[in-house]
Amino acid sequence: MNAASEYFTRRLAFETDADDVGSALQHGTADFTLLDARSLAAYAAAHLPGAISLPHREITAESLPDGPLVVYCWGPGCNAATKAAARISALGREVKEMIGGFEYYVREGFAVEGTPNGLVCSLP
Repeated sequence: MNAASEYFTRRLAFETDADDVGSALQHGTADFTLLDARSLAAYAAAHLPGAISLPHREITAESLPDGPLVVYCWGPGCNAATKAAARISALGREVKEMIGGFEYYVREGFAVEGTPNGLVCSLP
């Protein structure tokens, strides 16, 4: 395996994207729990179907559900999902960051629970 192949394969071990997550949710094949790392207000306004609200600053071993996790925040301009994934992985848990976040999930045309209204990127 060459260096580029190793790099991209390694990235895919820790990242997923909005289309992969949305497709898994639509087809009932999701083998992960979604964690919304944004503020409680942003989650209350709108979130991905079935996602659990867990702002990155509140993550503890006890607060995490069992099984693989996928974390997201607002979008590319928000690093709450990266902070959440770092904290979760430090706890020894399996986690992927959904690149593009809520913004790109909506752009892909997937339905959300609630109504997006500008609160999608407010961090605590």
